[in-house]
Amino acid sequence: MTSMTDSEDATRPIDVNPTEEIPWAAPSAQPALLEVSEPEPVAVPTPAAPAPAASAPTPPPPATPTPPPSATPTPGPAWAAYVPTAAPASSLPSLPPPAGPGTLPPAPPGGGRRGGPGWGGLVVVATAAAVAGGIGGGIIGGNLVEPAASPSARPGATSGPTAGAGASTRPAGSIAQIAAAVTPSVVTIKAEGANGSGTGSGWVYDKLGHIVTNNHVVAGAAEGGKITVVLSDGTQLPATIVGRDVSYDLAVVKVDRSDLAPLPLGRSADVVVGDPVIAVGAPLGLESTVTSGIISALNRPVTPGNDKDRSYINALQTDAAINPGNSGGPLLNLSGDVIGVNSAIAQVSSGSVGGQSGNIGVGFAIPSDQVKITVDQLIASGEAQHPVIGVFLDRSYSGQGVRISDDQAGQPAIRAGGPAEKAGLKAGDVITKFDGRPVNDPDALVVAIRSRAVGDSVELTILRGGQEQTVTMVLQADTTKN
Repeated sequence: MTSMTDSEDATRPIDVNPTEEIPWAAPSAQPALLEVSEPEPVAVPTPAAPAPAASAPTPPPPATPTPPPSATPTPGPAWAAYVPTAAPASSLPSLPPPAGPGTLPPAPPGGGRRGGPGWGGLVVVATAAAVAGGIGGGIIGGNLVEPAASPSARPGATSGPTAGAGASTRPAGSIAQIAAAVTPSVVTIKAEGANGSGTGSGWVYDKLGHIVTNNHVVAGAAEGGKITVVLSDGTQLPATIVGRDVSYDLAVVKVDRSDLAPLPLGRSADVVVGDPVIAVGAPLGLESTVTSGIISALNRPVTPGNDKDRSYINALQTDAAINPGNSGGPLLNLSGDVIGVNSAIAQVSSGSVGGQSGNIGVGFAIPSDQVKITVDQLIASGEAQHPVIGVFLDRSYSGQGVRISDDQAGQPAIRAGGPAEKAGLKAGDVITKFDGRPVNDPDALVVAIRSRAVGDSVELTILRGGQEQTVTMVLQADTTKN
């Protein structure tokens, strides 16, 4: 089987990718509540008074019987134990007695006290949201089937969200300060289409109302669907798709607002392994969630999706927690600059439910240098350019490097007038390096090519007849996209 680096199936538009969505597993009913009162009072006998020293004996007063414990517990501070199931009260685990009046009892096994109703449902979601997805390892996109609408959502606000207190009360460059400063510029995106609904994340790109997200977040609503942007203060805004691209898994939507604060773009080329990073988004529909970690690898070739909607990402790898729903949210450095767009997470079958295990500390983000190029193209024309070298690749080849396929009837391996032909490449040549970086997989080569821009000059190392040689070519735009 052969494939062409500049005409992959990934360029075809799609309606929805069911494998990218994770079913919302929260129970429909509120979690059961268990009232725990103070212990019943226990009567303490009163010691008898000593007899007077120099007086005649006085008959003791009639004994007053101690009242039995009341059948109704003495009123005391109640504690609602939110358990991670919606089971009837009879099946709930018994709780140990409280330590004393006014003291909260220890948390029930497997759960803990939280500040508001519904936490039990979220625990279920966090545990059971991983029921979709394939068996075995792989890459999944991070969007999530939409939960019920938040009662705090406020349609039609008059001004943009403001930064939290941590923006001014915490040291500059601290996670708390950056989180408070950037959260007003991070949004939750709800997409509804014929095949279902889902949520993801996004962030404000400019003062014109453009918001960046992943293609797989909004793809399901691309054909006559509905997209809603929810700001960090709960304001809901209708949005339209300006442009989207499957190959880079990027999309731009627009809202009719000019008062939203854009996030600054950093240079992903300056990022090194070990740099601290912050991820902001709406994992599992929990908006304005902040996690942190480091950059754990660079130039990681990641190809999430399937044959109809595959993306090619030369990714930043991070151990910052990224879960379904984080897709499209920003990955930031400690200057508060966007250095990537969170897009996918690694998946393993061991210890997971239904083959998907959520965050395992291996997440992937689209580098900001690529984001800048593609987003500007989407805003300008609604489409992105894909750089190509103009060859078909032999996917059945299993040796060193990536082999250019043989000529076939009606399908020459080298495109006439393309970069490869101009550089003198031939059918059967084996590409071993791209700009000095070894390549041993066709998708890895495509990722490397797509990480560059149209018009860039690149260097390929090839093997021909056992002899190694180096060629230089200028990348052209793919003109075969549908």
